[in-house]
Amino acid sequence: MSVLVLLQAGRAIPHDLGGEETLIGRHPDCGIQLDSNAVSRRHARVFVEGGQFAIEDLGSGNGTFVNGQRIESAVPLKSQDRVKLGPVLFRFEESGDGSADEGLGSTLVGVNYGSDDDAAIMASIDTAGGFGALEVQPEAKLKGVLEISRALAGSVDVESLLPTLLDTLFGIFSQADRGCILLKDHDSGDMLPRAMKHRRESEDATVTLSRTIVNKVLEEKTGLLSADASSDSQFSASESISNLSIHSMMCVPMIGVDGDVSGVINIDTQNPLNQFKTEDLELLQAVAGQAALSYESTRLMAAFSAKQKQDSELDIARGVQEALLPDEFPEIEGYSFFASYDAAQAVGGDYYDAMVLDDGKICLAFGDVAGKGVPGALIMSRISSCVQNTMGFAPTIEEAVSAINNHMCANAVEGRFVTFVLAVIDPVAHEMALVNGGHMSPMILRTDGSIEEFDEDSVGLPIGVMEDYPFEVVRRPIEPGEIVVIFTDGVDEAMNPDGELYTLERMRTFLQAGPRQADELGRALLADVRQFANGRPQNDDITIMTIGRGLS
Repeated sequence: MSVLVLLQAGRAIPHDLGGEETLIGRHPDCGIQLDSNAVSRRHARVFVEGGQFAIEDLGSGNGTFVNGQRIESAVPLKSQDRVKLGPVLFRFEESGDGSADEGLGSTLVGVNYGSDDDAAIMASIDTAGGFGALEVQPEAKLKGVLEISRALAGSVDVESLLPTLLDTLFGIFSQADRGCILLKDHDSGDMLPRAMKHRRESEDATVTLSRTIVNKVLEEKTGLLSADASSDSQFSASESISNLSIHSMMCVPMIGVDGDVSGVINIDTQNPLNQFKTEDLELLQAVAGQAALSYESTRLMAAFSAKQKQDSELDIARGVQEALLPDEFPEIEGYSFFASYDAAQAVGGDYYDAMVLDDGKICLAFGDVAGKGVPGALIMSRISSCVQNTMGFAPTIEEAVSAINNHMCANAVEGRFVTFVLAVIDPVAHEMALVNGGHMSPMILRTDGSIEEFDEDSVGLPIGVMEDYPFEVVRRPIEPGEIVVIFTDGVDEAMNPDGELYTLERMRTFLQAGPRQADELGRALLADVRQFANGRPQNDDITIMTIGRGLS
């Protein structure tokens, strides 16, 4: 993408030119807003004309200049053209400028690599774990390390730490003219330029690096020095070095606590009378070691802060999700209820609800969203709202489940269906009407200790798969002493440390031997699942609901 690079305070700040037109000026509506009273509110515009970018002055007071010439009409822009709006200096760069070597990225505008070369290096030092030989110039190194530590103390943002590091290095090395820091991208492994600095604000802030030197620093973890890069005979075979027009440069690795190179610091000077020396390289390496530790600490602190923020947001989400579950169950004479919900992650995709309808019947809803975590929780919140609203006006369970299914089919997220059980219990006639949408059959513990399950032919498609699907309603009386157990597959698929599953068979056996009160049976089943898992983390949400009719 083509960019205008703002050259300010010795740094290069890129502004993308992504649209057909970009306004530049002091007004907040401008695509590039400049905080300078010498710039007009709408000073100039950059626009595309005939497939090429051009710039036009918009009647500004202080004028617009391209390569030192004030423009009176629209002027086409070429790569590396220098644009000046009042006192503000830009450089125009077209997409595709510059190149990158393998492992060397060039995402920071103002940092370029010279052409490929095979230069001999005249001076180098062993990094010795990142700090160099500490017995060499110990006082100077200690002072430099303390300056870096003081400057970077309290930094929690990598983006602000790196410019501060360069500012401090320019204070330590008074002869430095240009500096650049490359950091390793943890996803691609490439070294990407992340910060740069130029001592003279009025000059172009471009920093040019030698591939040969940077690659050698990365491969050998060695600090390198050229006493005079532009004329040293040992660089005669290096095209990029000879084209850099610098008289002295230093390049050192930033070695992290794991011994790997986390970044590279490059500093050069154009002053032929004040070149870098070997002791400067030793000092820079010691400072780079402390910088690497500060960078690692800042990066880890930033990751920790982001994790804390994420955890805090998930805590809020968990509270919201828990608020969607019923605080209490209906108090119906002769009936008892129990439900528990344990998410495998901070939030989950299981769902249950219980409410008393206007006609005195009890509505029980139970679901398991395909997927866990935040995506499952979002679908869970949607079906919760849908069930609450639908059951308030649907006259029959058939119409209710049809309305719920059609609503979930509308704007459905691909692959995010819900296995669902909807039951309506008549506490007077003691009859249960139940619809099963792709869920496991509830288990009914009968008074004689046997387990009854619904026929597989009565199980329909999950909710949210097919609009207007004809779900089958199963009706069954609830006898005194019977307990209906509804559960998600987090129960039977709970796994112990040996990789064994809890299984439906073990669940049936436990229910037959378990308590004969619905709430006691539900708690005991959950406790047995946890005991079986023996501390192994859940691999799925575990939700259990029990409904029991008393004997009298």
